This record gives sequence, structure tokens and C-alpha cells, in this order.
Amino acid sequence: MVLTVFGATGPVGKRIITYALAHGYTVRAFGRNVTDLIDEDLRDQKLEAIKGSVFDKEEVKEVLIGADAVLSVLGGGVDGVDKTRSFGMKIITTQMQEIGVRRIVALGGSGVLSTASGEFILNQSDYPEEDAAVGREHLQAYQHLNSTPLDWTFVCAPTIKDRDATNNYVTTDIYPPSPDKEYIAAGDLAHFMVDEVVKPQHLKQRVGISAA
Repeated sequence: MVLTVFGATGPVGKRIITYALAHGYTVRAFGRNVTDLIDEDLRDQKLEAIKGSVFDKEEVKEVLIGADAVLSVLGGGVDGVDKTRSFGMKIITTQMQEIGVRRIVALGGSGVLSTASGEFILNQSDYPEEDAAVGREHLQAYQHLNSTPLDWTFVCAPTIKDRDATNNYVTTDIYPPSPDKEYIAAGDLAHFMVDEVVKPQHLKQRVGISAA
């Protein structure tokens, strides 16, 4: 299986690569700052580090050709000016449809999950103002996904801690897990996303995740 990973150099992306390679998958790691990964590329025939911009349609298309599935853990600024999460998702999904790649597991934020009344959490009056801009970016990314015919899963993560996998976490479709510790280890997030892309259990769903 060939997996294309966007946002490959962050804490989650790096662990996705390690986990996927350990399971024998071929990984194409795409991003602007993949210099360190290019060095690793020389040591593993199943890893290809590709320098490029998610805003460049042709570069995105090229890295998708021949892929079986996509993992997106795009990051960006927190002030709402950086549109990497939303516009990047639009470009990725558009090129996926053109090429015929159907499966994508993408990372978002917990504000895109629903309250008991069915509203987005980020639209609640007590949602932290400092998280609002990123929350809206995640919402736009989700809306792009939801408007496509792709086989998508949108993982709505709380605070991500730069820790290896504990294999002790819980997930729930649409709503936050209960109990919700409001954080998740980057390693657990990576494991869940790779497992989900390979053996789908949450097709066309938003998924809440938390440390158990």
C-alpha cells in the first residue's frame, strides 16, 4: 500500500511515517521542510521524501499519482491568516478526485465535533477565543471534505502532546469521548490514523479522540 502524507514533518506526521513503515507500507512524505526526511529517505526504500507546497496543484497531483490513500496532518499559523489547513485541504481533495484516489484520513480539531444539541463546539459562547481562528480553519477543512464523494474520515483531536503511543485511548463518532481528558499523545493519534486509513471503521465521520 502506498500512502501519501501531507504535513509529514510535525510530531504526528513523523510518527505516522515511522508507524506506517514499520507495517511495511510505502510512504510518500510531502512538505516544504522535508530536508531531514530526505536524509532518512536514503536509508529506507519504502520512504520517499518530496519537497513541495500544498498550495501548488501540480506538485500535489504528482505526489498523489499511484497512491492508495492519503493522510493529512496539515498545520499552520494560529491567527487565521494562514489558510494551509482549509485551502490545502481543498487542493488535496480536488486533486484526489481528478486522479481517482478515494481514501483520506485528515486531522482537525475538537471544535468541529458536535454538542448534544447538534451544534459545532467551536460555535459555543464559552469556546476559547484564542482557539477560535484555528477552529474555523478546521471547520472549513471539514466542510471541504464533507462536500466531496471521497471516502473520508476527519479526526477531531484535542490538545496534542508530543509523546509516543500509549495504546490507551478512546474514540467516538461525532461527539467528544466520555470521559474526555482533552488531550491525546501524538503517537496514539498517528497509530489511529494509519490503522483507520488501512482498515476503515469510521467512513464519512468526524471522530473524537482522547487519552483514556
